[in-house]
Amino acid sequence: MIPPFLKRDRLAPSLLLGRILLILVVTQFTDTTSLSAWDWVPSEEEIQKYRKSWNPFSHGPILLQAVDIQPKGQLSIREFLFSQIGESTFGNRLSFPTESKPGPVHVYQVSPSVNSAYGITDHIELGVAISMNAFWARQNGKETTDTGLGDTSLIMKYRPIVQDPDGWRPTITHFTQLVLPTSQWITGTERPPGGFSSLGRLPNTRFGEWGFTQGIMTRKILEPFRISAAVFYTYAAPGNTAGRNTYSGDVINTRLIFEHILDDKKGFGYNIEISTLHGSTWRTDGHSINSGQLHGFSIIGVEPALQWKMGEHWVAAAGCLFTVAGQNAINAIYPNFSIFWYWSKTGKVIMR
Repeated sequence: MIPPFLKRDRLAPSLLLGRILLILVVTQFTDTTSLSAWDWVPSEEEIQKYRKSWNPFSHGPILLQAVDIQPKGQLSIREFLFSQIGESTFGNRLSFPTESKPGPVHVYQVSPSVNSAYGITDHIELGVAISMNAFWARQNGKETTDTGLGDTSLIMKYRPIVQDPDGWRPTITHFTQLVLPTSQWITGTERPPGGFSSLGRLPNTRFGEWGFTQGIMTRKILEPFRISAAVFYTYAAPGNTAGRNTYSGDVINTRLIFEHILDDKKGFGYNIEISTLHGSTWRTDGHSINSGQLHGFSIIGVEPALQWKMGEHWVAAAGCLFTVAGQNAINAIYPNFSIFWYWSKTGKVIMR
């Protein structure tokens, strides 16, 4: 039987694939015959075997959090500068940028953030991300601008499976995120046109709203390549405007990244990162949508990027995300730059 939410609207193939992937993973994890022979944490032998395999110290994907978690006692701090330049809009069907129309929205946005993550155990990582947001926009002839605090994310990652370097098994990590609307609580930062954090952020969520995200992330290393993928589902809590309850659609993010490491010692390589964002026409709680894009939206972006090692504890990456197709959304480009700093009790960074 096909679940109802797979039939409610027409999706781009990559978005439909993301939903199917999530269903298959959940089905596998909840199958009683599989659970009887499945350990909830990788063995120490599996972890040590993985750590000895090829995986040079480098930045990794820009548009996806690391699939593997920080080892116990290791800390990472990431400074991430993400920007948006959008001057045209897609219509109500999925189309290429050549079919987008100038206006009615022009938006220029800069969103710096600081993300930190710490390995509680070799299986669980806790993290927090704080952000700022500044934008200038013209919408239907009206100019708006604002600068202030963005939203804050609390993140937990649990890794039940690590890659088998000698077999087909990839690393699989479960992702949980709670978004706190600190942009509204503390500074009352205005929502940028579209009402979303920029495509590519963490996973993307609605700006200024409580958000609850569940996701599945996976990675397979095949020297000299690393392949990562993920699917995230975000439920936005009901809001309130002028005493009226508001209900916006749920959000689905997918990621697919190919990395090619050209120089192991310098951690130098290039990435091709595919990012999609889809606004649904339904809500998990069953409420009818009365806020945001009532007919849903879709954005598909591709980012070429470079990554390199700056020192024994520093790595960096830079890229530009280009929108390659969209529906009921802004056509934009997203230049971005990222730096990681790592600290470990042992003094040596472990990339797993």
